[in-house]
Amino acid sequence: MRGGTRDHAGSARHKHHHPHAHGHDHDHAPASFSRAFAIGIVVNFGFVVAECVYGVVANSMALLADAGHNFGDVLGLAAAWAASILARRIPTRRYTYGLRSTTILAALSNAVLLLVAVGAIGVEAIQRLLHPAPVAELTVIVVSSIGVVVNGITALLFMSGRKDDLNIHGAFLHMVSDAAVSLGVVIAGFVILSTGWLWLDPAVSLGIAAIIFLATWRLLRGSVNLALDALPQGMEPAAVRRYLVDLPDVEKMHDLHIWAMGTTETALTCHLVMPTGHPDDARIAQIAAELNDRFGIAHVTIQVETGDPDSVCVLVPDHVV
Repeated sequence: MRGGTRDHAGSARHKHHHPHAHGHDHDHAPASFSRAFAIGIVVNFGFVVAECVYGVVANSMALLADAGHNFGDVLGLAAAWAASILARRIPTRRYTYGLRSTTILAALSNAVLLLVAVGAIGVEAIQRLLHPAPVAELTVIVVSSIGVVVNGITALLFMSGRKDDLNIHGAFLHMVSDAAVSLGVVIAGFVILSTGWLWLDPAVSLGIAAIIFLATWRLLRGSVNLALDALPQGMEPAAVRRYLVDLPDVEKMHDLHIWAMGTTETALTCHLVMPTGHPDDARIAQIAAELNDRFGIAHVTIQVETGDPDSVCVLVPDHVV
């Protein structure tokens, strides 16, 4: 158990559902987006095949780059879907927190896949800039227009969960990126059709790659932070600390830890020094409920100490070895 806490606990899943302090409610699974994932994977894979065929026929680097990017997103969607399913599995003796953290790994892999796709697009686009080639503009415009629709609709399927779940946000970002890439290719096709500027096809690919990189960097940074047990984005540790220290009968607090168990659930452990003795279970459950209501911390573990000078906790800052 993290932070050395090992005593009474309270946990809560929903804002208005607060179980008894002695038991942990392990039904913390994220909302299911299985239907969205299934539709997104099938539709996008079919579109990838179409883009590859017509990209070769039209001799369009932008179209082939879009196909490669889309295929990476299909793999990313599959990883995110698998993680969302694993996150709903109950804890076991070996995995006492369950498999919630797989959603963090999926978000991280999504970010890496996007960056790899960006690199591949950039390399090929530079080669095409050096050696421009004719492009079948009308084919590029039609196929890419379909891509805008396909990716846009798929992105809408994940829109409702993008703010609350980094794993879902990664899937949403993939689809939005795909739609942006396809839209850029459509615009490039029209311009090439009217001007004959063959260099525009790879140039647009480079510009889109830069935009995707900037958007992906935030996802990468967020997923790495969660993988390293950093504070979830938006969490204010000073406010949490102040709430706990200001509790009645709490003289001191130490060994506070706040981290993400997955992309939808935050956990907290701490030691509270209460000279008057351990409060009853109802009070511990109330503290856990308030932490959930105020800060969205659903899995709370609290160790209560009396501050006995003859039995100082080894995790008090001045006594940590």
